[in-house]
Amino acid sequence: MSTTQRPRTGTRGRIIDVALELFSEQGYQETSLREIADRLGVTKAALYYHFKTKDDIVHGIIEQAAAPIDEVIAWGEEQEWSPEVRDELIRRFAAGSAERAPLLRFFHENQPALRDSSAGLEFKERMIAMIKLVHGPEATPAARLRAAMALFSFHTALFLLKQDLAAGPEALCATGTVTTLDQATEVALEVALEIAARIDSPRD
Repeated sequence: MSTTQRPRTGTRGRIIDVALELFSEQGYQETSLREIADRLGVTKAALYYHFKTKDDIVHGIIEQAAAPIDEVIAWGEEQEWSPEVRDELIRRFAAGSAERAPLLRFFHENQPALRDSSAGLEFKERMIAMIKLVHGPEATPAARLRAAMALFSFHTALFLLKQDLAAGPEALCATGTVTTLDQATEVALEVALEIAARIDSPRD
């Protein structure tokens, strides 16, 4: 499994990348559209062509980062729950976790500003949909909790094993034998599958 972040091309993609950097570095509320345009080396008019407001940019960030999750959800909704499907959902979710690392840092650093934002709520809804697919129908409270813990193990790994999420996917992790984000994701996948293995079968 490769978790190397794919480079984004085009003006819209560059705007999203630069805005995400600035939002993470100095905060969503403290970053202006002018600063985003200046770092890009474009005029505000060129920026407005793609995004009218900072909220529009955040929606763009969410849509781009959540596209792989939407694909996993669409696949999962077509399957009948089974332990094999449960584990495949987790593996597919893990495949995009490295690319979501900058997004997670962005959310973490800007929680007050984004807590009730429509973009933040949309991402939360996606995660809830993923959790439901992992635990299956008629799940017990324990199964629902284990499903959530399995998925969020990837988020936890990124925060615990990475010194600086903005440094890039090949930056050194904190300590031990895990030295790249790829390796951190593999460790998180192992833990996630161990947790998921204890999810009760639906209707048992």
